[in-house]
Amino acid sequence: MRSIWKGTVSFGLVSIPIKVVSATENHSVSFHQVHTDDGGRIRYRKVCELDEQEVPREEIGRGFETEEGRTILLTDDDMAALPLPTAKTVEILGFVPAEDIDPIQLDRSYFLAADGQRADKPYVLLREALKRSGKVAVAKLALRARESLGMLRVYEDALALHTMLWPDEIRSASGVAPEGEVAVRDQELDLADTLMETLGELDWSDLRDEYREALEELVRAKAEGVEPPPDELRRRTEAGGGKLVDLMAVLERSVEEARGGRDAGEGGEATVHELAERRSGERPATKAAPKKAASQKPASKKAATKKSATKKSAGKQSAGQGKGKGKSTKQSASTSTDKAASKSTKKTAAKKAARPRKTA
Repeated sequence: MRSIWKGTVSFGLVSIPIKVVSATENHSVSFHQVHTDDGGRIRYRKVCELDEQEVPREEIGRGFETEEGRTILLTDDDMAALPLPTAKTVEILGFVPAEDIDPIQLDRSYFLAADGQRADKPYVLLREALKRSGKVAVAKLALRARESLGMLRVYEDALALHTMLWPDEIRSASGVAPEGEVAVRDQELDLADTLMETLGELDWSDLRDEYREALEELVRAKAEGVEPPPDELRRRTEAGGGKLVDLMAVLERSVEEARGGRDAGEGGEATVHELAERRSGERPATKAAPKKAASQKPASKKAATKKSATKKSAGKQSAGQGKGKGKSTKQSASTSTDKAASKSTKKTAAKKAARPRKTA
């Protein structure tokens, strides 16, 4: 990797010669600006606004415009004469826990490579000291024509440098979050926790830039003169975009989809959202009905024991045995009919079922 900056890391009285190389690379698809009529490239030329002549690179300098509108020229010698101790030095200011640095301050990422064999031992010394302490180093350095803060940490077996923004470069977050009081129910938080646990850990090897892949496929298709593939990303965006939906329902569906269809039926009945709706629509007697029906037979036996002396209960018992005698309410008649049907043979049930058809 080609180095973009050379200098030393100042660690107290220890100096470590290093080379700075980029730790990241951009895979975005780049475009040219072209003339849509003939496909010619559009070029930008640096032209002086006074004489309207194109200026070569060696004649272009840097200027600073004052509040009065004057332009002050600054040469390379002026910049080199600045009393900047970090011009070629990464000066370590201190060591702090990594959680003390908010990721919003991080800007660019670089690797620090040891520059020569004499840098190997102090390089490893700083790396192992950072590993043992569990902390990161905060430093200052001048890079890309400006002085920046930097964070040094261990990345695999190398030292990584992350340039940082100055504290006054971080904007205030006031007015960004919803200002009114927004109530979030415990059931919604429980579903959100369930969704987080269901999704599990992230497999970084599966992550890819789907937009770039679709764009490259589109370019290949147009180059070959075939029909471009369907835009899946656009269809997904249109399918889920911009509609206000029931948060609980979306959370429940998300949990079921994350489980991959496993326990989908169980999750549909036991979710908090559906329970809340069922409780609001049901009556207390509805839940007691199945228990009452299940225990109907033992209760009738107890009632028969207590009222065995009465003729009415005796009539009910005889009706339950299939004799069909005695008067009773519609409910007791239906109950006795069900009992008789369950005790009778298939042949008797078939004869009784055939009689209404013949009468009709």
